[in-house]
Amino acid sequence: MIRRYAFSDLDGAKRRWLNAKHHFSFADYYHPERLCHSELMVVNDDRIAPYTGFDTHPHRDMEIITYVREGAISHQDDKGNKGRTAAGSIQVMSAGTGIHHLEYNLEDEETSLYQIWIKPARNGVTPRWEIAEFPKSPALNKLQLVFSGNGGAPLQMQQNTRIFVGHLNKDTKIEHLIEGKAYLLISKGNIVVNDRAANKGDGVAISHEIAVNITVMSDAEALVIEVPGLQDAR
Repeated sequence: MIRRYAFSDLDGAKRRWLNAKHHFSFADYYHPERLCHSELMVVNDDRIAPYTGFDTHPHRDMEIITYVREGAISHQDDKGNKGRTAAGSIQVMSAGTGIHHLEYNLEDEETSLYQIWIKPARNGVTPRWEIAEFPKSPALNKLQLVFSGNGGAPLQMQQNTRIFVGHLNKDTKIEHLIEGKAYLLISKGNIVVNDRAANKGDGVAISHEIAVNITVMSDAEALVIEVPGLQDAR
């Protein structure tokens, strides 16, 4: 089953410093049919104004991934981690037993990013923070694995989860094999997933499929988040 969530249909939050679109229910936004996708709890498409951001706040027992598409985000937490994640890089934070952090756009330009929350397989792990680059070379016949809960990827996660990413040139065709359920994000361009067209900003929820065919209609960029199929897609 493939279900497209069009960017134009997404709700969210708009403040002086933040323009956010929520793929699933989050904070003050509630949609009974968009609660989660298995262990994938949050996908937020955030645009953060220059010299603003999220003040110090706590997290616990959650895997939080941030992919920066434009600009940069600066992170600091109470465990001594501090760093700047620039466009084209991905960071992961395991909140575990508890962590307080802040995230600020300290740049002269707007920062655009995805923030992704995944429920961990076990609670109470030691908090950590890591960063890696998004692959720069175009994907030819497969997307590149950047996150895994079972090794074999630059970034690790406390869940049986895989995240694949890739820049995609027009007319590229990829068959992507799926473990569990998947959520595909189109951060640039236009693609077709099986026979379903999807455009920049859209999300595609995939359930009960062992593979999908991705056809690239214009130069594009995509992320595929695979999570265990423990709950029905919502």
